[in-house]
Amino acid sequence: MGTGNFFWVIFYFASLCSASLANNAKINFREKEKKVLDQILGAGKYDARIRPSGINGTENLATYVYVNMFLRSISKIDDYKMEYSVQLTFREQWTDERLKFDDIQGRLKYLTLTEANRVWMPDLFFSNEKEGHFHNIIMPNVYIRIFPNGSVLYSIRISLTLACPMNLKLYPLDRQICSLRMASYGWTTNDLVFLWKEGDPVQVVKNLHLPRFTLEKFLTDYCNSKTNTGEYSCLKVDLLFKREFSYYLIQIYIPCCMLVIVSWVSFWLDQGAVPARVSLGVTTLLTMATQTSGINASLPPVSYTKAIDVWTGVCLTFVFGALLEFALVNYASRSDMHKENMKKKRRDLEQASIDAASDLLDTDSNATFAMLRQCEVHMQAPKRPNCCKTWLSKFPTRSKRIDVISRITFPLVFALFNLVYWSTYLFREEEDETF
Repeated sequence: MGTGNFFWVIFYFASLCSASLANNAKINFREKEKKVLDQILGAGKYDARIRPSGINGTENLATYVYVNMFLRSISKIDDYKMEYSVQLTFREQWTDERLKFDDIQGRLKYLTLTEANRVWMPDLFFSNEKEGHFHNIIMPNVYIRIFPNGSVLYSIRISLTLACPMNLKLYPLDRQICSLRMASYGWTTNDLVFLWKEGDPVQVVKNLHLPRFTLEKFLTDYCNSKTNTGEYSCLKVDLLFKREFSYYLIQIYIPCCMLVIVSWVSFWLDQGAVPARVSLGVTTLLTMATQTSGINASLPPVSYTKAIDVWTGVCLTFVFGALLEFALVNYASRSDMHKENMKKKRRDLEQASIDAASDLLDTDSNATFAMLRQCEVHMQAPKRPNCCKTWLSKFPTRSKRIDVISRITFPLVFALFNLVYWSTYLFREEEDETF
């Protein structure tokens, strides 16, 4: 065999060996990942029941768990049940030195698990939770990442319905603070401490849409609680919601104003149109009562007075007052008719007496002169005219005067009420905002 052929044979075998080594390197890398998992989580090597050591392996220090979350959506805020529903991606991160492994010169960035029971987990629970569920479509939305330095990242997507105690005194001009509270169930602060992750512990999805609220801001804080069994670590997020007023302006305030104004139409109808005025007053009163009951049906039966109660109560009073005004007008009209009849009879009697007196004038002129002197004695000097009385004198009957006065009084009082109402509650809303 020549030297050239021998060289090509050696080159061929070297190429085969290099290809074989490259394939073995890839296979060994994946096998190495499996070996790492078996090494740190194998039977008899790792016990998920044992809490990780403290900082730098110190047994006497607590395990620190750093929490952050991504708020994906807020589906509803229920005023009646005083609760709200959210969907979020919840994350916890802590260090377990028993899970350290060789990263093969940076090739293994982290190991991924989908079974949370394989490693120790913090016993966190949501203290104000009413309902909750995990997401399992198409696969369970949960993973665990184990980093070479023993750091563990747990991430899960969950949906929660949480209690949100509300103060509805300023409803619907109110702001509500709904909290999300997380605490340790069994480990005290001597063993387990929850901390917010530094930087940006809470993220909110862009263009978060709520039907009747706006998320103004959110604050993170701590809420450790002490009980008979010790002190437990607690975290909370306060979400500040502002109620959108435009919906209530269109659906409640404007219709109520229109009903009150419609009830004033009866002041311009003739006092003799009894069916028209009665039907108008009763219809507006029933409509206003139905509107009020519909508003209260969507709110919890609280013991205090709400801003909407003041508005609907006053509007109902104005509508009821318009109906009572007609009752007063009707009574005054009948009284005017009775007085007119009495005056007519009196005029008839006076006319009869004057006729009788004129017959006596020819025989008793002295008596006539004495009567004229007596009339002059009883005459009084004219009083200074009053503008209001002069204006009211244009309307001869009391019933007509009541209608005319009502046309002016009712709108003025209602306008004054609006001025006081909006200045009071809007000012209180600004105070709460600055607070």
